Amino acid sequence: MHSVCTDRIGRLLRYLIATTLIGMSVATARAAGLQFLYVPADAGEPALTGAVWYPCRAPVPQVKVGPVRLEASKNCRLAGSAHPLIVISHGYAGKWTSHHDTAETLANAGFVVAAINHPIDSGPNLSRADTVSILVERPRDIKRLIDYMLHRWPDRAKLDPGRIGFFGFSRGGYTGLVLIGANPDLHACLVLCPPTNNPPICDQIRANRDLPAAFPHDPRIKAAVIADPAFGPMFTRASLLAATVPVQLWASQWSGEDKEAGVTPEYVEAIGNNLPNKPDFHLVAHAAHYAFLAPCSPQPAARFPHICKDHPGFDRAAFHRQFDAAVLAFFGQHLGHHGASPVTTDSKVPR
Repeated sequence: MHSVCTDRIGRLLRYLIATTLIGMSVATARAAGLQFLYVPADAGEPALTGAVWYPCRAPVPQVKVGPVRLEASKNCRLAGSAHPLIVISHGYAGKWTSHHDTAETLANAGFVVAAINHPIDSGPNLSRADTVSILVERPRDIKRLIDYMLHRWPDRAKLDPGRIGFFGFSRGGYTGLVLIGANPDLHACLVLCPPTNNPPICDQIRANRDLPAAFPHDPRIKAAVIADPAFGPMFTRASLLAATVPVQLWASQWSGEDKEAGVTPEYVEAIGNNLPNKPDFHLVAHAAHYAFLAPCSPQPAARFPHICKDHPGFDRAAFHRQFDAAVLAFFGQHLGHHGASPVTTDSKVPR
């Protein structure tokens, strides 16, 4: 087990890894391109909205989405071909912008990255976010996103369908574990339900009402980065037997502040121990749950202090430079980059 530190050696290692991998990407790419994304409603499924980041040759301007500034060039031409694809799933009440810095880092290095708002469990719409339906609909949303990117996205011919990765945080981490083969034990999660004033999901599980007969998996995903996954007790050893792809697993030291969501360092470490193959595990010292979200600019920091404020002494921007580089190294190792063989660099951050 490895913890994340922010000392000079750690920063230097992250910088060297990042610059090495970026150098292996499309030689002419200079910035992340950005396109807004719309996946039409289909067969009773709602439309999906979000964005795609990708390598392009343009300089680095900014795109403003509400209070969020993205370091990307809007609608520039996609450079190169045969790109690996990464899909992103946000946490409860999140948005497609929640992990934009990680998406930008990956796109600058030659990946195409797609992120969506989960229709019933995102900031714009929490209509059924506390019902059992999200346990199936979230992974199904990502399967539909992959289908769209491979078969209907205008630049689909420039993707490599054999190199697809996943990134997910909190409920997005749950989503990723299901997609790579987990069959959650729903009743094991009842330990998280309070004795009174239960959310609907607790009542549904207790009454065996509207529970899924099966969970949506996606064998096209070849590697997954999972950060502070929610509903930790659901992921028993038996439920994870089929989740055999490489996993990079992250836990925040103070995630226990959100223990009602089934996120604690102990739950995350148990998931790591229950996976069939040992993950690349990182415990982030002094970090709270929301430290995995992109660093906040002043306006959101003022509006959402619970999400944006970190523990004293924790520098989210400095951590994300390390975090994004480690995520890039992991996907480079297991998916490779444009025109490159898989990278063998060790992505673990030293103490």
